[in-house]
Parts: sequence; C-alpha cells; structure tokens
Amino acid sequence: MNQGQAGNDIELRHGDLAVRVSRRGAAVTAATYRGIPFLVAAGGPEGMMANFAMVPFGNRVEGNAMSFAGRDYAFQPNTSDPLYRHGDGWLSLWQLEDSSPEHAQFCFSRSADSVSPYAYLTRQEIRLAGDALVLRLSVENRGEAALPFGLGQHPFFARTPKTRLTIAADRYWSERPDHLPEMPGPVPDYFDFRSERPLPQRWMNNAFEGWNGRAAIAWPELGIQAALEADGALDRFMLYMPVNRSDFFCLEPMSHLPNGHHLPDFGGLAPLAPGEALAGTVTMLMSALPVQPEEG
Repeated sequence: MNQGQAGNDIELRHGDLAVRVSRRGAAVTAATYRGIPFLVAAGGPEGMMANFAMVPFGNRVEGNAMSFAGRDYAFQPNTSDPLYRHGDGWLSLWQLEDSSPEHAQFCFSRSADSVSPYAYLTRQEIRLAGDALVLRLSVENRGEAALPFGLGQHPFFARTPKTRLTIAADRYWSERPDHLPEMPGPVPDYFDFRSERPLPQRWMNNAFEGWNGRAAIAWPELGIQAALEADGALDRFMLYMPVNRSDFFCLEPMSHLPNGHHLPDFGGLAPLAPGEALAGTVTMLMSALPVQPEEG
C-alpha cells in the first residue's frame, strides 16, 4: 500500500482533500479540505467516527421486534440504547479489500444470530475524486429468506455559529419521546431549509421525505462549502442536532425512515430476496466559499 497507515487507520489524499478511514465500521475518522475539518469525530461507540455506514438499515426498531412475510423476528440491543440501533456495520471490524492513495474498499459479512436476524454482505468504498469525497455503500441479502433492507450514511458535519444549510423536503416527521418518528406533516418553518438559512439553536432529530438528493452546506467562518448529492436508494434524510454539543450536526442520507419496520410500506425499506442487493452513493463536493464584499 502506498498510503500511510496508523494502526487500523488509512490515510487518503488527493489535492486539497485528506481523509482518514478505519477498518472499524469502515468509518471516516477525519476529513479536511485545505487543512480545514469539514467532518468531525463525534459519533460511533467511542465518539471517534466522523462518518459511519448504517447497514442493513439505520436508526432504531420499535420493541426490538418486527414481522415480515408472516414471520416474527426479534433483535437484541447492540449498544447501551434499549433498542437495536444503526445495524451492525458501525460496530464491526471490516476487511480491507482494495486500496490506493485515493480510495479504500471494505467489506463485512455476518450471519443471522440472536442479536439480529439479518445475514448479508456489505461493501463500503471511500474514494477521493477531484475535490469530492465519495461514499458508496451496498448490501446483499445472504440469508435464506427475504427481509426488508435499508442503507444510510451518518456524517458528522462541522458546525460553526454561522453554518448555513440548504435542503428541500416535502414532508417532515415529528419525534416521539423514545426518539422514534411520530407523525408526518408539512415541514415546520424553523426546519424549512429550502432557502439557505442558519441552523436553529434547538434539539432536532427528525426524518424528512420528498428529497431530490441535493443539499448545500456553507461555513462562512471557515471559507469553505460543500455540495452534497445522494443517489441510488438514498432518497430520504435525517437531521440531528443535539443541544449538549454545538460543534457538529448530522445530515444523514437514508433509503428509509427510522423504524420503517413498523410503518406503512416499511417506511421505504426494500424487501430483498436472497441474493438481491441495494446500493447508494453520497458525494460531498468541497470548494472555497466566494468572498463576500464587506458592508458599509
């Protein structure tokens, strides 16, 4: 390998982009553009992940149980959270299949067990292309029966006091006290980012539908911006903004709604027969923010 490695971490570099990735969770642990961090390590089991893959689906499962095709299935909690959360990939050690100075491809497979009934093979490729960080995630059902699958990326974007977001959605889900989605409805004004606006200073942990897969983030204090594009199965997103930390926010492209196993049409989860696969790609194109003329 030509790229630098430190323990389980692999350094990828291309032009102004530098990204560090780990076999643990096939996670990005650091990402900078022109030396400026645009993803920050704030998530994962030890808070060391700046982006991780959610597979074979994201978020939580109500009651740690689901029914599909006339069969009942059970989960066990996989973290300190009482509900099974974010799948298995983020908690597991992946195999490095291929790498170069500008990309790394990992795979992870599991069999069904008492924690989860899902058996699958998943791959995550992390690639630098020009000024873009590209994340491609796929999953193939390796079980003996069809099950509803999903995908997602969970990036932790840097947050500054003047960070601005542009993203449009047709529908918003309110949140229950147990952090599961409650009811769909129109997007509230304070979460309406169709026109560029600063992030609200309030708790946010909500799902959105009716997304065209495009978003923009601007960091005026840092002088950089990101154009986000999600394609393939990733046509929904989550926005997460905690109140106990102000240095990051999460914009999570997903193929389905949280708790989709208990929602109509499985909330966008895709029923995959044995051997069928699902894939989605997220691209973060970085650039310098145009200098604004001073007022006065």
